Amino acid sequence: MQTVVKKWFRDKECGLLENGGGPDIIVRKANLLNCQFLKAGATVEFECHPEKQGLLAKKVKLLSQNKKGKKDKNRGAKKFPFGVMT
Repeated sequence: MQTVVKKWFRDKECGLLENGGGPDIIVRKANLLNCQFLKAGATVEFECHPEKQGLLAKKVKLLSQNKKGKKDKNRGAKKFPFGVMT
């Protein structure tokens, strides 16, 4: 299956994947194959397994990272010539 990462909790080393209209799919760091963590909006491919606590993603591969949420450090900052007091 392929879907998008809904949330990633770095402190808990787990996250949630979108599942259309159904319950979210849980993903744990131990099940990531080619990365150490995920970011919201990233596209992943995985196997889905039913567990007691809900659906669990296994063999999770990162396909693409969402670059739309990347912050521009200089956005909105005023540019002043060096050495000029304002």
